[in-house]
Amino acid sequence: MRPPFLPHAPIGIYDSGVGGFSVLADIQRLLPRERLLYVADTAHVPYGEKTPQYVLARACRLADFFVSRGAKAIAIPCNTATAAAVAQLRARHPGLPIIGIEPAVKPAATLTRSGVVGVLATSGTLASARFAALMAREAPNARVLMQPCPEWVTLVERGELDTPAVQASVDRALTPLLAQSADVLVLGCTHFPFLQAALRRRVGPDLPILETGAAFARQLQRRLAEQGTLRPSGIGRCVLLASGDPAPLRAHARALLGQAFPVGALPADYC
Repeated sequence: MRPPFLPHAPIGIYDSGVGGFSVLADIQRLLPRERLLYVADTAHVPYGEKTPQYVLARACRLADFFVSRGAKAIAIPCNTATAAAVAQLRARHPGLPIIGIEPAVKPAATLTRSGVVGVLATSGTLASARFAALMAREAPNARVLMQPCPEWVTLVERGELDTPAVQASVDRALTPLLAQSADVLVLGCTHFPFLQAALRRRVGPDLPILETGAAFARQLQRRLAEQGTLRPSGIGRCVLLASGDPAPLRAHARALLGQAFPVGALPADYC
């Protein structure tokens, strides 16, 4: 039987790569006292073009790692991994708070005036039963245009955020959505907020572009409060681990978050 969760225990966070950094920043702002253990599964990135079974297998392996470290919660700021694995992980680890992420379809359906919403995500997210259920539940009266953008993850992982290649890819993805009168865009992958400059250059300053990092961090805070395991004092710390080469992760953290983190290798048994 698992011992009680303790306030000083770490929170496990993982993504296929650096996409979760866009949510990590929100978690750090809202929960500055917490000990965070972030795994970038870079040996297996990108998730979006892999099978759900593959993504589920990685999710189980990484969840087992966090449990081995005594984590009091697991946060999954990855839409593809949430869609493929969150229900199974909750069944595998009952009682452990496991927070998944969803595209901001509900607020988009509220904001749209044209009735047309564009969702930009990986193929895995858009093809999932979880996403289909989300659309049926939260946007039954909207026309939701789904645009897979698999190369965007690769661009961000390479550190290309605002280059001519990025702009060309963004323009290709957005043009058909805008031509069909989409007046709200949803970023359904946590890598995509890092392409905001190129996105804004294409759509201008006023069209809503929705992401869910802040809402995700609030949900994590609520679950910890319900469990009674918010860390009451102390200075927070975040350690980064990579299943691939740790060196690029260190450079990405400096470039994307403006911070220097302790960086190491995920133990081989979990890679």
